[in-house]
Amino acid sequence: MEQQEYFFSCLYCFQEVSVLLDPTSGQHEYVEDCEVCCNPMEFKITFENGELQEFEVYKPYE
Repeated sequence: MEQQEYFFSCLYCFQEVSVLLDPTSGQHEYVEDCEVCCNPMEFKITFENGELQEFEVYKPYE
């Protein structure tokens, strides 16, 4: 399956940014910096049968 681009607003700068998601990945969590302001964001992503079930983004360490 192809990666899916998902758009959301950064928790810090409120700009629309995107991440590439792998629909074969199941459930995972990771930290990635905003492509605009470079602040870290923690992602919790869940796919079931190739469909996005959960997309949550947090400020890490809070």
